[in-house]
Amino acid sequence: MVHTERNLYDSRWVRLTQVDVEPPDGERFWHHVVHLRPIAVAIVLDDQERVLLLWRHRFVTDSFGWELPGGIMEQNEDGPEAAVREVEEETGWRPIGKAKHLVSIQPMPGMVDARHEVYLIHGAEHVGPPTDAQEVGRVAWIHLGSVPELLRRNEVASVGSLVGLLHYLALRRPEYCVQPMDPPALPGGADPGS
Repeated sequence: MVHTERNLYDSRWVRLTQVDVEPPDGERFWHHVVHLRPIAVAIVLDDQERVLLLWRHRFVTDSFGWELPGGIMEQNEDGPEAAVREVEEETGWRPIGKAKHLVSIQPMPGMVDARHEVYLIHGAEHVGPPTDAQEVGRVAWIHLGSVPELLRRNEVASVGSLVGLLHYLALRRPEYCVQPMDPPALPGGADPGS
């Protein structure tokens, strides 16, 4: 239970709060929470089994990687609208299919409130160069059959991209997935399935 919450920092992009929290065990303590606005991510597929990806540098981690197009939802914008807008701004491709919700993720629910919504879109038409200069990257259509290798090489690090692609491949296209392995044994012989 949260007893009180106080703002430590607030901007258009991020809000940092400190909360007086009491978990079920009854020991109250102060905890920091980072709040981000919801994020929409798009898996755009063409009729050749390819997914639209961007190869980008992220200065926070000083690393390059493949990402799905996506970004923060604007005020009064829902997830599908944001996903479509972000695709066009970041890639220069305008989605022509309807954005269908695939999965929602909270990447670090113990400390960060940053809901990511992943949408699946079939089809896009090229309308010009990307218009979001801050999100410039190399735009490419990558065959879904190549995605597992990108994952094995750790070339997809963004949580929305990683979970979105894994979710799609596992539930929609299992032929691209590695065969499941037996679950590890738990201490004391407990059954992990129970």
